[in-house]
Amino acid sequence: MPRDVREAAARDNAEWCAALCASHGLAGRIDADAWSVPRRSPQWYPDAVTLRPGADPDALLARIEGGPGASVKDSFADLDLSGHGFEVLFDARWIHHPPTDGPTGTPLTRVDTARRLAVWAAAHGGGALFRPGLLANPRVRVLARHDERGAVTGGAVVSGDGVHGVSNVFSRTGNPLDIWRGVLDTLPGVPLVGYESGPDLAVAVEAGFAPLGPLRVWHHP
Repeated sequence: MPRDVREAAARDNAEWCAALCASHGLAGRIDADAWSVPRRSPQWYPDAVTLRPGADPDALLARIEGGPGASVKDSFADLDLSGHGFEVLFDARWIHHPPTDGPTGTPLTRVDTARRLAVWAAAHGGGALFRPGLLANPRVRVLARHDERGAVTGGAVVSGDGVHGVSNVFSRTGNPLDIWRGVLDTLPGVPLVGYESGPDLAVAVEAGFAPLGPLRVWHHP
């Protein structure tokens, strides 16, 4: 797969991180090299995301709040931050799915109110991480699967325009494949990207996503 698909995936992921941080009142900075926030990002989110190979580590780290808890998403797995006190938190692979012809199953439902978002976030496990301001962002869709009683059984976030990124996929029924397929049925005709690792990567591949190149998340313990 051409490198520019990975770059599109990295940029879309950075823009999702920016949207999540903005909902917490954190204004970021984006340029050709990276997206970053000057203060610590919310839990589970990086302080910087590289957007092209060969980013300068010193310049990148100067953009974020250093010390314990700092994290960097190394989108092309080509940085060495060990000399700056960082350790590898995990490795993953970017993934890509081309546009589909149309839905073959049941689409997911869009979460469109603060109350429904709170219910979705509780099912996801992220709690207060997901704030109502996200729902006002036209580039963010929070999606849910419900059972016959209306309870949230799974969901995902899709963000972007043109190429759309898939993140925060979860299932409370032990069937994440249904959620991945539900995302495809919700956005037919749209190219999708994201990243996963381990068993979650295997499920995404089973749903038809192709693995691309590696990425790495560095964390300062």
